[in-house]
Amino acid sequence: MVDIKEFVDLADIDPMFFDQPYYLAPEKGGDKAYTLLREALAQSGKVGIAKVVIKTREHLAAVKPSGKALVLELMHFADELADPTELKLPDSDVGKKEMAMAESLIDQMSGKWEPDQYKDEYREALVKLIEEKVASGGKLPEKKGKAAKPAKVVDIVSLLQASLDQTGKAKKPHKAKTKKAA
Repeated sequence: MVDIKEFVDLADIDPMFFDQPYYLAPEKGGDKAYTLLREALAQSGKVGIAKVVIKTREHLAAVKPSGKALVLELMHFADELADPTELKLPDSDVGKKEMAMAESLIDQMSGKWEPDQYKDEYREALVKLIEEKVASGGKLPEKKGKAAKPAKVVDIVSLLQASLDQTGKAKKPHKAKTKKAA
């Protein structure tokens, strides 16, 4: 059951609040009410803010029109979001040339949003691996590729020490002077 509490302008909601969408379908005999709510929301630019219980947890949600469907999009409660003012965010000056280069890069890499071009490659590889294991009776076939080369590990401390030694700024430990007892 979706309990709509109020209607608000969609533009007033920070996208950070939205979490997970679900399509809503009308119950038997609810076609007219479903269509009426969908069309009224679309024309008003508003969404219904609702509370809904899924499994054993209460969620905040927005009921939004999407084409011929209504979407129930689960939302975060305000106290679930991190406060960006508590983060240590940089505030550096950037030069005009740097900004022009960054803008040029963005222009060159800009395109039209086409969500179908992005795939979950990890999931696809995992499904393929599972299918191979099932097909081979529970045993995975051996890989026929070359082993990955180990990454070169750099000891940053020794590099810094060598750099200090070359510049003559490395301080040598002083031996403690001891007094002889008289």
